[in-house]
Amino acid sequence: MTMEQDTLSDRDTSIAKHSSRAGDFDVASLKDPDYVRKFDRVIDDLQDVYSYKIRPLEKAYNYEHFSSSAPLGNDDIAAKPMVLLIGQYSTGKTTFINSILKKSYPSSHIGVEPTTDRFVAVMDNPTERIIPGNAAAVSSSLPFKGLDKFGQAFLSRFQVSQTPSPVLQNFTIVDTPGILSGDKQRDRGYDYTSVIEWFAERADLVLLLFDSHKLDISNELKAAIHALKGHEEKVRVVLNKSDMVNQQQLMRVYGALMWSLGKVVHTPEVMRVYLVSIWLERPPNAFDDCRTLLESEKMDLLVDLQQLPINAAIRKVNEIVKRARLARVHALIVSHLREKMPSYYGKAAALKQLSANLEQEFKAVSKKYRLPMGDFPDVEKFREALIGMKFEQFSTLNAKLLDASDEALGTDLPELLQRLPHHSAFTGTTAKPELDSDEEESESEERPLRRSVTRARSRYAPVKPERDYATVVYNIVLLTLVMFFTTVVGGGIALKMGWVEDLGPLIEFLKP
Repeated sequence: MTMEQDTLSDRDTSIAKHSSRAGDFDVASLKDPDYVRKFDRVIDDLQDVYSYKIRPLEKAYNYEHFSSSAPLGNDDIAAKPMVLLIGQYSTGKTTFINSILKKSYPSSHIGVEPTTDRFVAVMDNPTERIIPGNAAAVSSSLPFKGLDKFGQAFLSRFQVSQTPSPVLQNFTIVDTPGILSGDKQRDRGYDYTSVIEWFAERADLVLLLFDSHKLDISNELKAAIHALKGHEEKVRVVLNKSDMVNQQQLMRVYGALMWSLGKVVHTPEVMRVYLVSIWLERPPNAFDDCRTLLESEKMDLLVDLQQLPINAAIRKVNEIVKRARLARVHALIVSHLREKMPSYYGKAAALKQLSANLEQEFKAVSKKYRLPMGDFPDVEKFREALIGMKFEQFSTLNAKLLDASDEALGTDLPELLQRLPHHSAFTGTTAKPELDSDEEESESEERPLRRSVTRARSRYAPVKPERDYATVVYNIVLLTLVMFFTTVVGGGIALKMGWVEDLGPLIEFLKP
């Protein structure tokens, strides 16, 4: 046997090993009740850290208005991993989803129909059903509550398709509409890129799907890819139907794809590209000269999907760390601008001047608190959010809220990260993944397996913001002066007009 034959044999063995490990999308550790119980405890504590130590800071300085990011609810944090599919053509994404669903659950017939104007979330459920967008956006059991801000035009084009599927027990797939070109982009009736950005913030994996014989990137697809800025670590590229070209042509197609993406995705890292061939029914004119490579790439993609339930917990911590850092910087910016505003007159002019010099103000905050400029928001978006804002509604710098967020960043979230599972289940080792320390073992045994049961108490105490006594005194004095002058002026007018008579000594005292 030649060296080349040995190499091919080893690769075939590797593919078979991948197939047995990823073919059914099972994650063995997630079937262990004790492991799931510990895993749930970490998620519960992560919810409390956000609710008690980060959310108060966001609320005090109206973070969601400036960042267009809705507050995270417990359902968002505890939700299954989400895979977001973005592609130029709806049929390619539909084939990708349905081929996975059919292989795992052949009797399922709900699937996903090709569409150019609809977002579809495909989820696991014991019975098949379709939930319209309006109902899904208000359901407490679904992680889509924030979508109602995009209006009825979007909700009428969003739906949740539920079907029993072993694949969907581990993650949710969100299919996006086919990309429109030219003037048709303006006919959607809602902000397509903002919706993509909303899903990208919550997704654990973003798959950009391309067909091997259709590599054009339209303006709307380019805008959708730009909406993924800040989430580049989640993005993977899937070049599907790669067996429709021969080996030499596939090399050229791959090079053309990387060249096209290089003009759109401005990142120094090379994006991971999966060369796969996923069909519901393989066409007879498909090439076989790259079959071994395509099968190996396909198994790598399936393993990535298989790892999502465990990797998602790490990403949730990562996202909350990122959110806490941005919220902290936002609070320092808002409090800085609040201090620059006058107390009585000229607030509109001062706000206009601060808005015009926003770059300098950002640099001043960065220098004062030694913050990296990479954590600061986009200047233009922040300037737009300033329109109509009243900074007297915000409190000055609240040290207690900042200390709580610093404690979350410096202590709580790193500790939770240490309790998250190791990746031994996917690296070929036999070590058992661990979540908690030994002293927490007995306490975790009392916890229910189902996440719908609320814990009796939390490890983390809610943070109560400090009162701004200067603002309270200022408001009391201002209210007293207003009431005094109103009484005096009103009484004087009443006396002069003869509206008040026979008030005795008080009237005589006030008369000139």
